[in-house]
Amino acid sequence: MVPPIISHQQTTHYKLKTENVSYKLSPRYNHCFNWLSSTLFVEASQCSKFVLRDVTCDANPGQLTAIAGPSGAGKTTLLDILAGMIIPARLSGSVLVNNRVMDPAHFRRVAGYVTQDDALFPLLTVEETLTYSARLRLKAGRDKAAARVQKLLKELGLEHINGVRVGDESSRGISGGEKRRLSIGVDLVHDPSVLLLDEPTSGLDSASALHVISLLKSMAKNQHKTMVVTIHQPGFRILDLIDHVILLNNGSVMHNGSLEFLEERIKAAGHVIPCRVNVLEFAIDAANEALQQKEGVEVEDVEVQKQIDADVGVDEDEFLNHDEQEKQDLYCNSHVDEVLILSQRFTRNILRTKQLFAAKTIQSLLAGIVLGTIFIDAFGENERKKVQNQVGFFAFSLTFLISTTTEALPIFLQERRILERETSRGAYRISSYMVANTLVFLPFLLIVALLYATPVYWIVGLTQNISQYLYFTLVVWMVILMANSFVACCSVLVPDFITGMSLTGGVMGAFFLFSGYFLTTDSIPKCWNFMQYLSVFKYPYESFVINEFGGEEGKAKCMERIEGQCLIYGHGFLIRQGLKESQKWINLFMMMSFIIGYRFLGYVFLWYKCYKTRN
Repeated sequence: MVPPIISHQQTTHYKLKTENVSYKLSPRYNHCFNWLSSTLFVEASQCSKFVLRDVTCDANPGQLTAIAGPSGAGKTTLLDILAGMIIPARLSGSVLVNNRVMDPAHFRRVAGYVTQDDALFPLLTVEETLTYSARLRLKAGRDKAAARVQKLLKELGLEHINGVRVGDESSRGISGGEKRRLSIGVDLVHDPSVLLLDEPTSGLDSASALHVISLLKSMAKNQHKTMVVTIHQPGFRILDLIDHVILLNNGSVMHNGSLEFLEERIKAAGHVIPCRVNVLEFAIDAANEALQQKEGVEVEDVEVQKQIDADVGVDEDEFLNHDEQEKQDLYCNSHVDEVLILSQRFTRNILRTKQLFAAKTIQSLLAGIVLGTIFIDAFGENERKKVQNQVGFFAFSLTFLISTTTEALPIFLQERRILERETSRGAYRISSYMVANTLVFLPFLLIVALLYATPVYWIVGLTQNISQYLYFTLVVWMVILMANSFVACCSVLVPDFITGMSLTGGVMGAFFLFSGYFLTTDSIPKCWNFMQYLSVFKYPYESFVINEFGGEEGKAKCMERIEGQCLIYGHGFLIRQGLKESQKWINLFMMMSFIIGYRFLGYVFLWYKCYKTRN
């Protein structure tokens, strides 16, 4: 566990340091091991690449530290190491926090890490985004969380847009600079003493970039926070705000100190910096020539460094006491509180996602009416009714209900990216997310089931019995829940929407083949017999058929009549399909098992994915 440093004002400060850290790219991520490489002749030495080599640097409280260097120099990798995102076991050398070996799991909870891409919910407002983050990461009630949010809105200069939705590419929201400040605010709600930011000025105009860096500089100075940013080509005004520079080139540290000392080294090497080029930009462009690295990296003022080390000293007992408390309080909320907060956030997102909520409800109602008019009176007492029409209605209903549920895939994929970020920082448990997700979808999908089942049941002429109508509606609800759970499980495994649609479409097609509509149970080859038991179509299809043609009334119901002569009754059709009335309730149990099973598998896959991300 990483012990903090307690200053005289009882605020926690952290000094970060790396000593001779090297990081080698794992072979499985190296392009040399791509399957195409089998056609190329690549030497083994080319497949081993050091991203960082013998990196020794530090970042101190009260200072704005910038990691600079050309593209591919290893800036983001070094920031990931300082943030505890790459565990020390995969590194050579030491990563120290207050002169003690970093415990990544703990450090991620006490630090803030803002990635280059803004992982925010586009349909939440600025204030809602900060509020939910505060409620998840603060050990306080709603009032204190609200007070913290209002303070942050003022500090970040976001008060005037607190009710505006974040927005994305398809819906206009806040500007790029405001979005970047909001991302910073999300990781500032728990008031971390360390904040690390990857390219916070990337994609911003000069005014917005200066605003963001000025904000970080103010927090570092006034609140004595340890601020570390990666930066590519800062302007003169931004450069004036930077206290400490770690200059990288090809994974090695070329400079670790102040800009003033960097300029002295460049001039001492006989170089002249052009008047319109700032010192850091010149050093990045000509790092190898301007700065010839010797044994270790020079430090401009040893006495200053000693003073910094002395300022962050603390008694051993304070380390241990803080250590024990952190072990006891890994999460800020109980399971129940986490589920409630996440359920509220997820509900807002669903209600505001028009293509999921409004479109899905309207689609279900219209589909029920239109399908009912197509199969109108297919089950009534008329001379034209045929087995193919009646069974075809059940088969198409299942196909429609299951295939249209894949539209929730983009929501799950968007949630997953934010989930991985939040759980890696210890905001909440993965199990709480899965429970909240399930609870929110239960009533929403029940509404969808009622809107579809109610018109279609009575229009097509199914048995005019309220108990059988309720059973039909229950099966429809279970079918939609099964499909939703399957999509949720697949969303954990696939990298993007197109792959997800391909996977779900292919698997659903295979399941439909073994539903019992195309092949009866006894006609399926033995080697494929197992597939019918895995099919999400089999159990609801059988339930629909048994519900309609089972019982005393259903057995005597004529399914096909020609010239007044009944060719097959409900009882005979059930026998031909190999179905028994007792399966009516067993199938409900099997459908419930599928729902729970897919949700549990999704949880296991998600837990493993997040575990791999953390370790």
